[in-house]
Amino acid sequence: MTSLNILVYPHAMEIGGSQLNAIELAAAVRDLGHRVTVLGEEGPLLDRVRGLGLKHLPLPQRRRRPSPAVVAQLRTLIRARRLDIVHGYEWPPGLESYAAGAGGRAAAVCTVMSMAVAPFLPGWLPLVVGTRALQRHVADRRPGAVHLIEPPVDVVENAPGHPTEEFRVRYGLDGSPGQPRPLLLAVVCRLVPELKLEGVLTAVEVVGRLAREHPVRLVVVGDGPARDVVEERARQANARAGLRAVVLTGELHDPRPAYAAADVMLGMGGSALRALAFGRPLVVQGERGFWQLLTPQSCATFLEQGWYGIGDGTGGADRLTGFLRRLIGDPQLRASLGRYGRDLAVDRFSLHRAARTQEGIYRSALAARYGAPGSLVRAADGLRCAGGLAAYKLRRRYARLCGTVPRDDFNAAVLAQAAVPAGAQPACSLDSLDGTQCAQCGA
Repeated sequence: MTSLNILVYPHAMEIGGSQLNAIELAAAVRDLGHRVTVLGEEGPLLDRVRGLGLKHLPLPQRRRRPSPAVVAQLRTLIRARRLDIVHGYEWPPGLESYAAGAGGRAAAVCTVMSMAVAPFLPGWLPLVVGTRALQRHVADRRPGAVHLIEPPVDVVENAPGHPTEEFRVRYGLDGSPGQPRPLLLAVVCRLVPELKLEGVLTAVEVVGRLAREHPVRLVVVGDGPARDVVEERARQANARAGLRAVVLTGELHDPRPAYAAADVMLGMGGSALRALAFGRPLVVQGERGFWQLLTPQSCATFLEQGWYGIGDGTGGADRLTGFLRRLIGDPQLRASLGRYGRDLAVDRFSLHRAARTQEGIYRSALAARYGAPGSLVRAADGLRCAGGLAAYKLRRRYARLCGTVPRDDFNAAVLAQAAVPAGAQPACSLDSLDGTQCAQCGA
């Protein structure tokens, strides 16, 4: 087959799941024999782009989102570099890619690895989403193709056996000489109010209590606008425990030592999948008190709705405490769940498998150009998109004026709550693993 000339445009170059997926998948597609360039501003992930041997083109750090200037730049790049594909990640780059490529030689593709799709995205823009539930939900509401690529993970670079000693020593994670090494829990995420903060604060509180009874420690890897809040809660938890139960490392450009050092991982989205690749038992974090241990019985829920969930707003700390008590006291259970997670990552979420799927999506997008709707249909789609975007911008501006936190949730809560009955958590059913009853849910 002919080689494709592809431009990949992540929505940001700070460390995060969607943009890491964009860059790592770009390199994997390149390794299939295609020419791939990454477009993005300066940022921490630029080292990752260069380390993978990908070409990089710069964008202004400060710009409107979406930006007419970026659209013009993309059009110039399509002509000058004879691009076949312009691939934007998340909705602003997706819109810009579509506007630049509409009616021209290049096909636009948009990947949404967040848990919701903006309703104002053009109906004929080929979409890639990360869960089956979201794929079905969106496909029922738009004429264009909606593909599924579950968030991929490089199972070679992210694997058991990665060196951890320097990481442990640097952050003092092994406890006092002569004392048992604490069981290490870890969460790797951006410290932001949306999605992440509730769960991180719950974990800090729970580990602060558990550390009075068990040698256990939580390491929080990440940075962001909510760091001061997390630091203060960690200080309080450590004071109550009378020891250093919670450790914050800040952002790590390479967080692999944290995954490899952990005995148990907490997380959602791409971080959850990376935890599986390292062979670590995983407690999936969500919102409104959602916590769930990954087991063969609970896995189907996450394959359907994504590695995330929404509870009924009650019992989150008790639920997490139950799971952690069980894992702390049962090393065989930790080992069996770790093996199960590693096998799942290799069999279903490998980067090579995702790259093959992505290659097929690119070829489908190119072929679809010849059956694309006429100019009148495209114009109507463009007007609908512009109207929806304007309304969205107006709502966000009003939210800021009112002092509320704007959030791009679109349909995420609806989908997550639809996947599990309101207030319910998927059963964990640990009995099939070790013949005993689950202390948390009674299964």
